[in-house]
Amino acid sequence: MGGLVAYGAYVPHRRLRRGEIAAVLGAAAAPGSRSVAAHDEDSTSMGVEAARAALRGLPGAHAPRQLLFASSAPAYTDKTNATAVHAALRLDRTAPAADMCGAVRSGFAALTAAQDSPVPTLAVLSDLRGGLPGGADEREGGDAAAAFLFAGSGDTASTAPVIADVLARAWSTSEFLDRWRIQGEASSRTWEERFGEQAYAPLAGAAFADALKQAGLTPEGVDHLIVAGTHGRAVRGAAARTGVPRRAWADDLAEAIGNPGTAQFGVVLCDVLDRAAPGETIAVMLLADGVSVLVLRATGALAGRRTEPAVAEQIAAGDDSLTYTTFLTWRGLLDREPPRRPDPEPPYAPPMLRSAEWKYAFVAGRCQVCGTRHLPPADVCRECRHVGPMDPEPMADTAGTVATFTIDHLAYSLSPPTVMAVVDFDGGGRMRCELADADPGSLRIGDRVEMSFRRTRTARGVHNYFWKARPVRRGAARG
Repeated sequence: MGGLVAYGAYVPHRRLRRGEIAAVLGAAAAPGSRSVAAHDEDSTSMGVEAARAALRGLPGAHAPRQLLFASSAPAYTDKTNATAVHAALRLDRTAPAADMCGAVRSGFAALTAAQDSPVPTLAVLSDLRGGLPGGADEREGGDAAAAFLFAGSGDTASTAPVIADVLARAWSTSEFLDRWRIQGEASSRTWEERFGEQAYAPLAGAAFADALKQAGLTPEGVDHLIVAGTHGRAVRGAAARTGVPRRAWADDLAEAIGNPGTAQFGVVLCDVLDRAAPGETIAVMLLADGVSVLVLRATGALAGRRTEPAVAEQIAAGDDSLTYTTFLTWRGLLDREPPRRPDPEPPYAPPMLRSAEWKYAFVAGRCQVCGTRHLPPADVCRECRHVGPMDPEPMADTAGTVATFTIDHLAYSLSPPTVMAVVDFDGGGRMRCELADADPGSLRIGDRVEMSFRRTRTARGVHNYFWKARPVRRGAARG
């Protein structure tokens, strides 16, 4: 099995306080918040952000040669979602991209397939979780993504340092009705809690014992225990029965961001990797249509490959001012009067294909004669008037500064007002673009911004993906 080479997580900026839900619905308030994908985010865009975090700073020679995308809430069915992630990351066209979607367990399957692949493989886990208004799934769910790059098991030429070795894997599969959703339905259904707990208990015990035996460990030898799943009662019971000391139990982050389903164990694993010491062992157990267990050991290379921002930093930077009515609007559960503007036009396939490098990977052009940077690429240089192809220049990780901006209260948007800004990029180049996750009241000329992959609109069933700027909130801008 290939070892872990890189990891990254993405937690959306927006939070919905559970007390806000209770205040609107007149129910008892639960503590904490849940993370919320904004109106311009979905499982694909969040997956891109997590993958960018994982690959940032990794030499091009170590780029993934295969991509697997897992989600229980894919943006498309009957179309591969992984190809948009592939395009945004500028992976080689010979690298296959495939979806493993439909259930929470698909995330673990993607992870193990990446480990077994003979070539370096990136597993991207991303999910939006919710349910009917006032329900437990809405209150306890969350939105997030995680990505993991594994060295190819047959790639002897790779020199990428392994940050965690895979010690063991174990599966325990059983067919029983715990959670399900028929295609076309907006929310999942669950069976009675006690039944699920009884079904999971023996499976968890057998799979965990098998994994520890393979790894040559005792429960006391586990330094970090991650137990994940959408069945809270079964998860708590399984953790207690492992025999692992409670001090080693990892925070499942449920109170801070909720449960992001397919991505839950991945985000928690990223949080543990953010602080694990060399030589420490990490056991991951997922309860979903059976039980899956993975045991890792951190290596000395981990300290040099920790991703930024860390999961804890992303959680701390969250904005919990989101209202429940706005959340329902973003989720399509509250149909509000749109602005008096024409409906948005859908993107069209031919121009999207022709401009794929610019649209998905945000690749600008630099004049081969005078070196002027153009966003988007042009056939004629605006400075020296040279005619001809330009050198491609990726800009996704280049930071910029707000030169000027305007706040539009009338533009068609699920989250008015729309903030449009002119951004001057480090190293040259200027572009007018929308600002995401921005507070219009605190925005100032001169603010630093970084780029973020977003779903700009959906019209006639077609998602339009492009890049927006967002305020830099954590340390210095990357780029």
